[in-house]
Amino acid sequence: MRVEELAELAERHGLDALALMPGPNLFYITGLSFFISERPVVALCPVDAPPALVVPEFEASKATSAGFEVFTYTDEEGYALAFHEACATLELAEARLGVEALRMRLLEARILQRYAPGVELIPADELFAELRMVKSNAELDAMRRAVAVAERAFQLWVPQLCVGMTEREAAARLIAALLSNGAEALAFNPIVCGGPNGAMPHAHPGSRPFQPGDWVVVDWGAVVDGYDSDLTRMVVFGEPSAPLADVHEIVLRANAAGRAAVAPGVAAQDVDAAARAVITAAGYGPQFTHRTGHGLGLETHEPPYIVSGNTLKLVPGMTFTVEPGIYLEGVGGVRIEDNVVVTPHGAETLTTLARSPFIVKPD
Repeated sequence: MRVEELAELAERHGLDALALMPGPNLFYITGLSFFISERPVVALCPVDAPPALVVPEFEASKATSAGFEVFTYTDEEGYALAFHEACATLELAEARLGVEALRMRLLEARILQRYAPGVELIPADELFAELRMVKSNAELDAMRRAVAVAERAFQLWVPQLCVGMTEREAAARLIAALLSNGAEALAFNPIVCGGPNGAMPHAHPGSRPFQPGDWVVVDWGAVVDGYDSDLTRMVVFGEPSAPLADVHEIVLRANAAGRAAVAPGVAAQDVDAAARAVITAAGYGPQFTHRTGHGLGLETHEPPYIVSGNTLKLVPGMTFTVEPGIYLEGVGGVRIEDNVVVTPHGAETLTTLARSPFIVKPD
């Protein structure tokens, strides 16, 4: 069981227990999903005792089915007694408690410090990364399905585009296409930004209408069985023209170079370097303003990060994006993003969409 694997890993890291918030790590360990709200939910996993879960009373049936000891509270009585009993039962006072530094709120941290006197809260994000970075065949199958759903939705969406449609309307139509073609959720809110707005890598779709000649950055993804896809392709209104047509060819070569560099034993930073070298050699180094990629799985951004300075060696089963880009202020941007898994002999690109610009012919 994953909870047993988690306990063994925590013990090797010198921890007495782990505290998990609602989110990807808790889902990975238990298959349980909860909303983060004013009602705190915390899973407590000691290295030498069965795990426990503090939840609102109306969520108790979920926790029981997962084999957790459950400490519940109602809205009327509040959560104090439930956390007090859980911390006392698990003997968390003075414990070294691993927490999700990127996810735990001040609310839960203060609760644990109050009801487990002397507890030491220790960031354990690297531990969770170690547990989740290498994907199983079942996880990879889910990611392939997430890619297929995203690609199908995109192909159905492009013919709906026209000059005069706003970025926001186009994004809404892409969301509808994703949800009506198999996505259980959005991996993130899509980026659909054209013309000068495309020069901002994480721009939000706005009220700007598409115009003839626009290059549009489209970054989208689907969630299927809990796992994410994350793709970027370019849409052009009319025939592609300079300067972005030339930039697209450079980014296309950088994307290919990055994917070709992926293999077991290669440092994550070397994949970044391979893609970045193409763009730098073409004279656009300063216009490539972000890392080459990020891990992908239960989260859209997770380890391993494909960035200079990350000496982590790639191993089979690691999944991440390769997404070089060039952004010209006042003109627009180009990014091409694929999803990659490390294999025993190299890499497999999970995404299959053509990387050439998708043309929308003006009326």
